[in-house]
Amino acid sequence: MRQTIKLKVNGVERQDDVEPRMLLVHYLRDRLNLTGTHVGCDTGQCGACTVLLNGEAVKSCMVLAVQANGAEVSTVESLARGTEYHPVQQAFWDMHGLQCGFCTPGMMMAAVGLLKRNPNPTDDEIREQLEGNLCRCTGYQNIVAAVRSAAEKMQSTPAAAPVTAGASGE
Repeated sequence: MRQTIKLKVNGVERQDDVEPRMLLVHYLRDRLNLTGTHVGCDTGQCGACTVLLNGEAVKSCMVLAVQANGAEVSTVESLARGTEYHPVQQAFWDMHGLQCGFCTPGMMMAAVGLLKRNPNPTDDEIREQLEGNLCRCTGYQNIVAAVRSAAEKMQSTPAAAPVTAGASGE
């Protein structure tokens, strides 16, 4: 028995019939081809699948697609504006906050969620927000530095640095 869901993904209204047991991560990747949201553990442990659901960072492997009915979902594909990176993306690049890149989309979306709630977090607050996102490469120092750098950039140029996503990524 399929259920119809309606939601907004990266600013685009969507309507689909889905199996009630379909996870949001699989809906995003398999139905919408938004493959920036990575499948890591399927148990909520790694954070590679983190997206914003109504502005809050959530692990999309822990949310059923039907639970997102009526919601607004933002994925990593929504961050850049054309060829201009979002300040969080640019900071990850500039501060060497990534290596293999597998965890990076989830880390970025967790960071965007944090900066939406708290535009000037301390290093401890950044670490606390990111503690549910695992990285096997970087050692986290550069990731924390990247989030701090993005926060500073966004405070100095708020009009040029939207925290919420709206681009379709398609």
